[in-house]
Amino acid sequence: MPRNQRTIKSPVSVSGIGLHTGVKSTVTFKPAPENNGYRFIRTDIENCPEIIADINHVVDISRGTTIAQNGAVIHTIEHVLSALAGLEIDNVYIELDNIEPPVCDGSAIDFVRALKRAEIVEQEAIQPILVIDKIITYTDPKNNVDIHVLPADSFQITFLIDYPISSIGTQYSATYNLAEEFESDYAYARTFCLLSEVEGLKNRGLIKGGNANNAVVFIDRDISQDEIDRLKKMFNLSSELVAGQKGTLNGVQLRYYNEAVRHKILDLVGDFALLGIPVHAHVIAARSGHAHNVNLMKKIRQEYEKVIIRQKYQSKQTDGALFDISGILKLLPHRYPFLLVDKIIDIIPGETVTAIKNVSVNEPFFQGHFPEQKIMPGVLVIESMAQAGGLLMLKTMENAENKLVVLSGVDDARIRKPVIPGDQLRLEIKLTQFRLSTCKFRAAAYVGNDVVAEATIMATITDK
Repeated sequence: MPRNQRTIKSPVSVSGIGLHTGVKSTVTFKPAPENNGYRFIRTDIENCPEIIADINHVVDISRGTTIAQNGAVIHTIEHVLSALAGLEIDNVYIELDNIEPPVCDGSAIDFVRALKRAEIVEQEAIQPILVIDKIITYTDPKNNVDIHVLPADSFQITFLIDYPISSIGTQYSATYNLAEEFESDYAYARTFCLLSEVEGLKNRGLIKGGNANNAVVFIDRDISQDEIDRLKKMFNLSSELVAGQKGTLNGVQLRYYNEAVRHKILDLVGDFALLGIPVHAHVIAARSGHAHNVNLMKKIRQEYEKVIIRQKYQSKQTDGALFDISGILKLLPHRYPFLLVDKIIDIIPGETVTAIKNVSVNEPFFQGHFPEQKIMPGVLVIESMAQAGGLLMLKTMENAENKLVVLSGVDDARIRKPVIPGDQLRLEIKLTQFRLSTCKFRAAAYVGNDVVAEATIMATITDK
């Protein structure tokens, strides 16, 4: 069932230290407008650069999810995203004054509580949903990882893990109504690792902020007093460190009997948020982690990229078109009498676009070109190709609604045949070069199977 988009009513902050970097940081959630999605803002960097939290900006997946954009980096974002997605908050600015959000107690509950204090409010726009309509699989035989994504009428997760130690063993959990179950059943689940992993993680420059209060360490081998003393020195601990009777370091009490697998679900919810759109699907995962989750997101994004774009800009599905005029009007600034694209038939973002321009006898330019023998001006045929190229670029860029694609040059233009009233122009555009803010297309216009015009078009991308 469709629902309205949601944001928060007022700003709210959470402070602490980062799990892997050990830096002190404060994350501040702020209300955001419709269709904004999740955007991090590094307030400690000059000009406060934004980093869009989506799969296209993931740069590292070692023990967490790291994103980067315009030279700004943020580590370990999955718990923040999980809290937002679990509460069905769609639009929010996430200000951060360092390179990593606080780990808090290793779960997402502090973020959940803060967001609820900020008060979740509905917005007017309807939230698009990506409905998975076919089976998608991801397999990593080397690590015995299998993930199956099946069609479903809501977002559901079934997760299995299998560790060869008695304190974890084989664990299973499933959620069928995340909105109702997330806070009570998953938000409290803490991040975990095995004792045998701790020194390796530390030597790799990770878990600098990790301790027995923000992670569960499961003991997977015998541990001597010498090793306990070494761990205390490694983490600068003044308190006692003991091998607990329940198979956890310091005898940490578990919050759920299967806390480890529940945290895996928490992480998976956060990684799915990188798609930038809520999903209706049943995800069945076995032994998956961040790296596998992110690879799955890339696969889903590739399979459904056209659908995701259409969901964002096209209010209703139109037979025979990826975008009709209502979607085009949301992106192109042109209006009558200079809007020369009627619909988009197909698009491969960053590669090609096929568009349609229906040439009517009522076109205003026919009044003077020519009254007795109406012919569409060749420069307007080229303009229609340029507009289609602009749509290709705007679909490819971030913040497309705030950008303009401005014609900067035309080479090798040829008008092969006249275009007259009643013709339907099929515009086929291929991106051949894109560097910084300039792009080049090879464009051709067809009527039926006949090429009526072709050109190489250059354009510059600017802010509105």
